[in-house]
Amino acid sequence: MKFKNVLIVVNDIELSKKFYKELFGLRVISDFGENVILSEGLVLQEKKMWEKLIHKETHMGGNDGELYFEESYLDAFLEKLENSVFRIRYVNPLSEHDWGQRVIRIYDPDDHIIEISESLLFVARRLLNAGMSLEKVSLKTGMPMEQLEGMV
Repeated sequence: MKFKNVLIVVNDIELSKKFYKELFGLRVISDFGENVILSEGLVLQEKKMWEKLIHKETHMGGNDGELYFEESYLDAFLEKLENSVFRIRYVNPLSEHDWGQRVIRIYDPDDHIIEISESLLFVARRLLNAGMSLEKVSLKTGMPMEQLEGMV
């Protein structure tokens, strides 16, 4: 068995396609109208069709999961969010975890949570460039010394 995709239910499939294409750079792989497969394994399913398929009512915005993206240039992405045509609603403002990784969470148009974080490799490079020693970066990030030594 092979895990293949993540499917999220959306109210307006055209709006959601535009949102994920413009903000996250995802591409349409297959468009079946009420079901759209995007790159990176994300599938959009129109709510009416989903409810018909499962014979149950759908409730959006449960705050019980998230789509996770990594972005090396988080400041540029934040600027892109602020300048986008979409009304961005924030779950959490930009913050930094104890291990040095910066993160922001937003809602998509259908109240799915999206986390955008720096990759740990980018975090390590940022900390090393700021003058932190390999040992301290390893302690802060939890990354093994061998992995960090390959970055220097």
